[in-house]
Amino acid sequence: MELQILTELVLQKPALRFRLIRRIQGAYRYDTAYWRFAAAGPWGAGMFAFMLLALGMPTGLGAGFDMLLFVLTGTMGMFAAAHAAAVLLALIGVPVPRLFAGILLYDLIVIFFIFYFNEVPFAASAVISGVVTLAGTIAGIIAAWVARLRLPLRTKAGLIALLALFGLTAAVWPDVSQQTGSVPASLSDSGVFEPADNPGNPGTYQIFTLYYGSGKDRWQPEFGKETDLRSESVDASAYIKSWTRLRTWFWGYDQHALPVNGRVWMPDAGEGSSGDAGPYPLVLIVHGNHLMEDFSEGGYAYLGELLASRGYVAVSVDENFLNYSAWSGIPDNDMKVRAWMLLKHLQQIGKFAAEPGNPFYGKIDFGQIALIGHSRGGQAVAMAADYRNWFGSDASLQNLDSFRIQAAVAIAPTDKKVDNKYTRLRDVSYLTLQGARDGDVNDFDGDRQYLRTTYSRSSDKFKASIYIADANHSQFNSSWGASDVSYPKGILLSRSGMMAPDEQREIAKVYISAFLEEALQRQKQDQGSYLALFQDYRTGMSWLPDTDYYNRFESGSFIAWARYDEDTSKTSIPGGGKAEASGLIWLEQNAKNRHNVSKPTRGIVLERSESMVSGGISSVYTLQWEQGAPLSGSGESAPEWLSFSLADLSHELELNDSAAAASEISVELTDGHGIAARLPLSAFMDRAPLPETTFTIHPWLERNLSEGKYKHPTEAVFQTYRLPLSAFAAAKPGFDPPAGITRLAFRLDGGPAKIMLDNIGVY
Repeated sequence: MELQILTELVLQKPALRFRLIRRIQGAYRYDTAYWRFAAAGPWGAGMFAFMLLALGMPTGLGAGFDMLLFVLTGTMGMFAAAHAAAVLLALIGVPVPRLFAGILLYDLIVIFFIFYFNEVPFAASAVISGVVTLAGTIAGIIAAWVARLRLPLRTKAGLIALLALFGLTAAVWPDVSQQTGSVPASLSDSGVFEPADNPGNPGTYQIFTLYYGSGKDRWQPEFGKETDLRSESVDASAYIKSWTRLRTWFWGYDQHALPVNGRVWMPDAGEGSSGDAGPYPLVLIVHGNHLMEDFSEGGYAYLGELLASRGYVAVSVDENFLNYSAWSGIPDNDMKVRAWMLLKHLQQIGKFAAEPGNPFYGKIDFGQIALIGHSRGGQAVAMAADYRNWFGSDASLQNLDSFRIQAAVAIAPTDKKVDNKYTRLRDVSYLTLQGARDGDVNDFDGDRQYLRTTYSRSSDKFKASIYIADANHSQFNSSWGASDVSYPKGILLSRSGMMAPDEQREIAKVYISAFLEEALQRQKQDQGSYLALFQDYRTGMSWLPDTDYYNRFESGSFIAWARYDEDTSKTSIPGGGKAEASGLIWLEQNAKNRHNVSKPTRGIVLERSESMVSGGISSVYTLQWEQGAPLSGSGESAPEWLSFSLADLSHELELNDSAAAASEISVELTDGHGIAARLPLSAFMDRAPLPETTFTIHPWLERNLSEGKYKHPTEAVFQTYRLPLSAFAAAKPGFDPPAGITRLAFRLDGGPAKIMLDNIGVY
């Protein structure tokens, strides 16, 4: 008997180390040519985010270099992270295209943090990361599918390029719509007539351009070795205590030696020019806070060239070294130093003008100076005009008496408290411009400085404000681009409904040029006055782009009947008068900005509710004076105009458009003989609805981006109404304004309404 030997084969698993090595070796087994080609899509999505980041973190070497640098860095990071993720997925044993999946994970994480660390909310950053990554994934898959088609190579390349172009266009295309402004009521009815020729057109002078600077600027040669005039650096160490080493490395100097750099546009009265040879008024223009490495002062060339052609020496001031940098922050006390630097420029120009042979010699009228500022620069010009209040103890600024600052222009200004106080201008002409679509300074802060600007009785100075429905913040500077917030967050702001950049700057040209003609060159005018443009914006509608405008105006000749600032009693008014109301909810309260923060003025709020409408109740607000309203001083002529500011608060009632339109306001005046004349307000100017602005690309962002900065779509801005008393006399025979006015009534009829009145008086 044979014995059968049975052998058992025992399979022994390889050691863990060998199994891991085998998995790592097969990490890319699922990443076929198709998926490797498809990876171009998410790579492009990730690099798009890196390019946005580059625009928000400039190095000063140019946007092209910055984007290339960030794309290279992002690509290297993606390469390392994707391969690491592929190995990890292989070790886990996930059967997917692992390199492709690693790229997706990289996009999701990196894009999230790019936005999150730029102050975008967590949830929004997560959604943006997911959407951008998904878009890149879909684009990559489609591109890979196209590449597999049996088509000529040129056709494939064209289709893929078209796909990439479509994706990029969808991401960055500006949505700018046509505007539909209106010009209500006829100007002839309002008593306002067309003033002089378009002030936004070039004047009769040729233009001479030059630069002055430290001679040491390493970034802009026009202020460095190529500068025309050498200026003296100034020591701001008394104000600036925090200046980083990285900032010194970038600029080559610190706060002890700040440069005095300026771009100059000067009238040339030589051959071909019909203007006089000077001296000319001096206008300094200063930018606001922007990315330090993206130089700002050149963005006002459109203003400098216009003003020089019309007989001004215009200087755009370089204060880039005071601006924010993503790398080195911002110096402390920058707001005060911005104003201080303007005064240093005046001193430097004064030295130039005293040197025979210098281009400034004999060309400057230092008794006629205006300052123009944008954003923080808008606040700085007001501070510089009130320099004694801010720099009274500065020994280096004790010789400024010969420099007479007559006017200040603030474009979308800030209004921050400095040294625990605000600027209060006295007998300085003031103009402020603000866009309702301003995504940076989205409160009308210029209105606050407007309210703190006052005049002596019968002063020839005036103040005006212009609120522009479809203007934003950045487009007033031609080099700041269209976004009011730096990238990448800036891509979340909406461009829908925003006016074109050239149109927005045309508004600035018209208003600023006209303002300076009135404030500095009124005595030289031979073509008429531009004052009517500030009293009623409709006089300039043939010059201005089509949008809605809201303007305020007041001059030293204004005789106030009611300002509501003297006390908190709603029944008392100055001059021995009293206020009454019937059929109204009425109260005195502070005017508020978009974020419900009080402005430095009070007004009377009148509300006609739906219950009053349904009950047929008549709604009347009355001011009365037994001895007659204040009219004029001794020996002065009788007043010709009734003036008041009105803010439409109907948006607070949540009415539909038809209900709001149904309300009507009429104005009634009673003279000293007891004869009353009444006219509808619409006979002079219709009440335009306030702008409702959508700042961002999605309603959720409106409520949550930048801690709810954009959640209020409307700010209640005032419109000044000027009603000629002659119109009341024409409407009611026997009505005699020179006999005195004993009663003024505002009647609210029709549907529900809510308004605020302020600054009621006469001219």
